[in-house]
Amino acid sequence: MMVDITHKQNSLRKAIAKAVVNVSSEKTIDAIKNKTIPKGDVFEFSRAAGLLAIKKTSDVIPDCHPLPIEFSAINYSIEGLNIIIEVEVHTIYKTGVEVEAMHGASIVALTMYDMLKPIDKNIEVHSIKLHSKSGGKSDLSKYTSAKELTCTVIVCSDSVYAKKSTDKTGIQSIEALKKIGLSASLIIIPDDFAIIQQQALTYSEKGTNIILFAGGTGLSPKDLTPDAIHPLLDREINGVMEAARRYGQERNPYSMLSRGVCGFIKNTLVITLPGSPTGAVETINALFPQILHVFFVKDQGKHDD
Repeated sequence: MMVDITHKQNSLRKAIAKAVVNVSSEKTIDAIKNKTIPKGDVFEFSRAAGLLAIKKTSDVIPDCHPLPIEFSAINYSIEGLNIIIEVEVHTIYKTGVEVEAMHGASIVALTMYDMLKPIDKNIEVHSIKLHSKSGGKSDLSKYTSAKELTCTVIVCSDSVYAKKSTDKTGIQSIEALKKIGLSASLIIIPDDFAIIQQQALTYSEKGTNIILFAGGTGLSPKDLTPDAIHPLLDREINGVMEAARRYGQERNPYSMLSRGVCGFIKNTLVITLPGSPTGAVETINALFPQILHVFFVKDQGKHDD
């Protein structure tokens, strides 16, 4: 079974893998440099094989996702009797390219072995390993340690407040936050303009770092949350909701109808979420943990645009 990555976002991801081919004599190294190997130019043939291997990784490793290869490069260096292979791969996608880089490095090394074995019977391939990677979860790991941040989820729903229906949105939102290391308290309020504003100001005055209002971002007459929150914001962050709507639109064609807003009331980050459990969790997946970068800005009075 392939891992479900539909909840992830595209980002620039890079990986570099290395492998070492050890030959037994300087004669073999000279033959490679002078291009006198009977089967041809070792570096160019193995480079071509490696490039094909990178692109075909998902065809031969069952659990690997097919993904677009945006860039690949294969370079060599010689250190004594060792040929150092370096394979670099880039993509803009939902998952990384570590396996693609390592697969490319291994096929380059095996191609070298095949081409050199007629003149050298003691070749060794070893140390195939990931050298470095960037992008995706690894670049966001510093934000998952922000356990000191305080967070409150406020569900705006007349029916839940009146106990005519059961809250799912708030519970699932808290579970989604927990996965990235944030604990949150939960309160339920009615869809009331004045109460929404009062709760936003109260929790901001308490020094709460993050307030998530769930519900009331649509187009019905009772959807008042953005209208109540927007005039309270000292600094709006338009790009946050643009990112959330784009993420949602890729999964649900009605996400474009969300009127969600985001910004700061003093030093409290306020985000509005859709009222449906799926919509709320998708918005959290779209924004967290990268939005926590605003709390890593040295000067809390100057947030990133």
